Amino acid sequence: MKQPARKHLLLLLSGLFSTAVFSLLMTSVFAQGKLPNSERLENVEAKVLPRLEEEFAEKGLRLGAPVFVRVFKATSELELWVATISGYKRFRTYPICNYSGELGPKLKEGDRQSPEGFYKVTRELMNPNSRYHLSFNLGFPNAYDRALDRTGSFLMIHGSCVSIGCYAITDAGIEEIYLAANEAFKGGEEAFDVHVFPFRMTDESINLHKSSEWSDFWQNLKEGHDAFEKTGMPPSIEVANKRYLIVETPNFGKAANHLFRQKPQQNGAD
Repeated sequence: MKQPARKHLLLLLSGLFSTAVFSLLMTSVFAQGKLPNSERLENVEAKVLPRLEEEFAEKGLRLGAPVFVRVFKATSELELWVATISGYKRFRTYPICNYSGELGPKLKEGDRQSPEGFYKVTRELMNPNSRYHLSFNLGFPNAYDRALDRTGSFLMIHGSCVSIGCYAITDAGIEEIYLAANEAFKGGEEAFDVHVFPFRMTDESINLHKSSEWSDFWQNLKEGHDAFEKTGMPPSIEVANKRYLIVETPNFGKAANHLFRQKPQQNGAD
C-alpha cells in the first residue's frame, strides 16, 4: 500500500475509534443518570398513581413537581412536601415505624445509629428492588460526615417497618413517597433534599437538650430548619470548617403573591 493511502487509512481508523470511544463514554454517562425501574415498581405505579394524583390535585399540588422530605426522630414522623408556585406545601405526615439508636448523629459503620443531617437523594440512589419493598439511599456519609471521619453505608428510608440504622415506614407510606419522588425525577429533577432532625427544632426543645454533647450540632441543624420555616424553600447547604453553612433560598413566588394581593392605594378626591 502506498504511503499516502496508508496514512489516510490510519486517520480514518483513528477517527472511527475516537467516535466509538466517545459514544461509549456518553452511553455510560446517560446510563448513570437512568431512573431505576422494576416490575414491582410498575405494579405499584398501576395501583397507586391514579389515586395519588387525585389526592395531590385535591390539595392544589401537582404530581411530578419537586419534593422535599423532613424526618423528626423523637416524634417518629416523616413529612413529604411538594413545590408550588408560592413555596413548598406539606402533602402528608407519615409515621415512622422504626429507626435505630438514640437521638444524635451516626458516627461509624456498625453503631446501629440512624443518621441526622442534610442529605440529597439523586435518581441513582432510588431502589425499586429493595428487600424492604421500596427504598432510597440517603447518601450517607455526606460531605459534612466525611469531614468528621464518620463512616457507614446503605442508610435508607424504606418500607417493611424494620430497621438496622435506617428509617422504616409502612409499605403504603413508602409507595406514596417513592412515587412522588420518582415522578419528580421523570419531570427532570436531578435530586431532592432530605433533612433529618432529632426532634422538632423549637427554641424550647433546643434549650431542653442544651446539656447534650450534640447541642452545638443540633443548633447548626436548627439553622437549616429555621431557614425553611421562614421562606418555605429548602435552603442551600454547603460544608466548611466541619459545619453546615446554610443559605436561605428566596421565595420569589411568595413575594409576588404578596405584592399582587396588595390593594391599590385610593387617590384622594380633588
